[in-house]
Amino acid sequence: MTPEQLVAREAIAHTQSVYNTDGDRGRLDGLLTAFTDDGVLELDRGSYAGHDAIRAALSPAVHAKRAEATGEDRPRVFLRHNLTTRRIEFDGTDVANAWTYFMVLTPVGLDHSGVYIDRFVRRGDRWLIAHRRVKIDWQAENSAILGRS
Repeated sequence: MTPEQLVAREAIAHTQSVYNTDGDRGRLDGLLTAFTDDGVLELDRGSYAGHDAIRAALSPAVHAKRAEATGEDRPRVFLRHNLTTRRIEFDGTDVANAWTYFMVLTPVGLDHSGVYIDRFVRRGDRWLIAHRRVKIDWQAENSAILGRS
């Protein structure tokens, strides 16, 4: 591993944290900065290319969770993505493939878990997501986010 790859790994970890912390808080503008302009987000319900398409795909869930939280007797809504094992393989100096396990906590406890399968590209001094596939491996029967299978 080269010193440049060590720096790249930290930059990739930062991009992943931006995606998760801004996503958990419903801050789509911040989440979108983790993607290239033509980046792709692949979910179980479809594939979305570019910032506008990704925003359109994620906005309904953000708005629904905000509406849920407006009632007086409602528990505080929270969403916390926790990243665990990460493997990064470099494909040249400006491209990296990564596999990162995640677990998501919500008011129900452990809500769901899976893996991000990513392709990162270097843009200046940042490493951005060119393609992210979100693969859900497990979900709680009472998932607050995914609903019932």
